[in-house]
Amino acid sequence: MTPITALNCRANYHPEETALITGNEVWTYRRLAAEVDRLARALLARGVRQGDRVALHMANRPELVIAYYACFRIGAIAAPLNTRFKTPELRPLLKQLRPVLYLGDAQLYPQIAPIEAAILAPDARYVAAGIVEDDWAQPWANLIKDVNETSGLHDCDIDAPAVLLATSGTTGQPKLVTHTPGTLSALADACVHLGFEHRQIAINTVPMVHGSGLSVLLACIRFGDPMILIERFDANSVLDAIETHRGSWLLGLPFMFVELIKCQITQARKVDSLRFCLSAADVCPVQVQREFLTVFRMPLRSVWAATESIGSLSYGLEPGPVSRIAPGAQVCLVDDNGAPVRPGEVGELLIRGPNVTTGYWAHPDRIDEATCDGWYHTGDLMRQGNSDDLWFVSRKKDLIIRGGSNISPIEVERALMDHRAVRDAAVFGVPDPVLGERVAALVQLVGNVEKAVLEGIRLSAKARLADYKVPERLQIVDAIPRNALGKVDRKSLPAMLSDVNATALL
Repeated sequence: MTPITALNCRANYHPEETALITGNEVWTYRRLAAEVDRLARALLARGVRQGDRVALHMANRPELVIAYYACFRIGAIAAPLNTRFKTPELRPLLKQLRPVLYLGDAQLYPQIAPIEAAILAPDARYVAAGIVEDDWAQPWANLIKDVNETSGLHDCDIDAPAVLLATSGTTGQPKLVTHTPGTLSALADACVHLGFEHRQIAINTVPMVHGSGLSVLLACIRFGDPMILIERFDANSVLDAIETHRGSWLLGLPFMFVELIKCQITQARKVDSLRFCLSAADVCPVQVQREFLTVFRMPLRSVWAATESIGSLSYGLEPGPVSRIAPGAQVCLVDDNGAPVRPGEVGELLIRGPNVTTGYWAHPDRIDEATCDGWYHTGDLMRQGNSDDLWFVSRKKDLIIRGGSNISPIEVERALMDHRAVRDAAVFGVPDPVLGERVAALVQLVGNVEKAVLEGIRLSAKARLADYKVPERLQIVDAIPRNALGKVDRKSLPAMLSDVNATALL
């Protein structure tokens, strides 16, 4: 059942049931489907056609849900943008996407305002949730007014691109993971193994511009579970929503659960309605899982997923970095030669199935392969434990994972070296009990520049990068270690970070 079919079925057979709750506002399936239809017709009236990209740049708001499904309705490609990206990060992404329309919100639009008209047309920018002092930004109401009710809507190709989810690779250049109505349908179906086999009231606090947040949305509508939208993560708001609406299902990142524990201890809410809590996107420390059980009196489960393949693994039943192979999933652990490893041995996780991405979108005429012989190579090393348990061991790549967000060292290095005082730089992750990793950097300065320039270097990087990518430990070194090929010797970097000489900027 494709996403738009799932929505239409709910609207036809259960029109008055609750689809969304945001604040004190309740959206029924009848209302949601009507607004999706309205926006779909508006997009058609403004020239959006099958295969056109529509940039979605919003926090967790009803308009974002409506925009996703309106794109699905007409065969346009939804292109969600990371809400934490700054203008220098958004510009190349938009240049690659070339969206025919931008749908954003007022709080985020200042990062879009400087984008050139050649990349994003002045008459193609619509903003919800506030007024923007910008001659190019139009209110959402202008987009949907005077829509021709007879505009034609049609069925769309189940195998055509429907969503492009941006994810950073080791080079720092975004990869656009392509999902179709078919893969999204399989993804939503697979979520039944993540607790949706029983009726839930889901709290969605993970941004829906990312694969994890989008999967929660798709699963809720697929299975008819009410979803409480949290616009931006705030632990107190989440706890209040659980208490007020009797929330029963929650997906979060490890650092979110750390904050939830702290706030619940400080001000206890009635949270006995919770039946299912999942930690995703990064390894959840065992201590956090134990503290959560003590405070909330229910286990915090861990689950692995990738933007390219969501739903192949289910949650682990014990504390630690463990997931389980979902029923019917095609999973294999292989060695460096591609041969399956024996039970208990470490191997790279490979996945295939109908929920796996169709490839990486390069431009309208090219989608690069993401699989080899049908298998998606995750780059993550795991070992199989008892039965279907898979224990995460490490990552093959050098990506830093801070609070569930991927950070490319090369991208951060480039931002650091934009400062006139920096000759060379090397970036890496240092272990952190809460966020998993924090960003550290070694910099080689030009000439005899004073150490006091370090804060200026960090502020310069902060203007170019999302806040979570900015180095929190910064140290001057005489030279960056490199191997015979001139590449940074990343294995030697952590040992060079000195507690005495490093400037802590936490």
